[in-house]
Amino acid sequence: MAVIHRTTLTPTKLELLTAWLPTRPWYRGGADAPVLEKSGGFRLDDPEGEVGIEFMVATDTSAPEPTTYLLPLTYRGAPLAGAERALVGTAEHGVLGKRWVYDGCHDPVLVTELLALVQGRAQAMAQSVTDTPDHEVTRSCTGEPFDPAGLTPEPADDARGTRLADPHGTTLRIHRVLRPGAGPAEGATGHVAGVWNTPDGTRAGGVFMTLGTD
Repeated sequence: MAVIHRTTLTPTKLELLTAWLPTRPWYRGGADAPVLEKSGGFRLDDPEGEVGIEFMVATDTSAPEPTTYLLPLTYRGAPLAGAERALVGTAEHGVLGKRWVYDGCHDPVLVTELLALVQGRAQAMAQSVTDTPDHEVTRSCTGEPFDPAGLTPEPADDARGTRLADPHGTTLRIHRVLRPGAGPAEGATGHVAGVWNTPDGTRAGGVFMTLGTD
């Protein structure tokens, strides 16, 4: 069970992401730094209780047309070996001390628990409340189980988002740019969907990730 601490994080998550986001191929902004606001998200529990797992939704309001991003993050008490390229940054947690913040698509703990969520073996948890399920996150899965042990060792980022594939042609695609009302792609064998807040104060919903042949 992930325990949500009411404390400080320096720099904040949004400050770390402001510097990191423009380095991504799926970033939609221009030359200016993004202006991010938290729009929602959810968490997953690490069964070992060592790694914090968060799927943050943040909106860049710097352009006339805001862009909403899905940002899977993991928080660790020590560096993840071999994941230097996936490091978003480090921050000082008011209770836990120094934390290493990673792009969670490169963290095997997040990937394993995300597949468990898609397949109905894990529960989405509230982003900011301890031990509380998030029932606004929905999922579906048909067909054969997807084994995280068979994934390509390095996720692939492109303009559409992030892909993780297995040797049999099945792909887990994380939709980094969220589109309100979007449903699963044709031919998808599984998906996770959720809701988020928009800058105008309304709620939107759409697909966060899909499982299929891409």
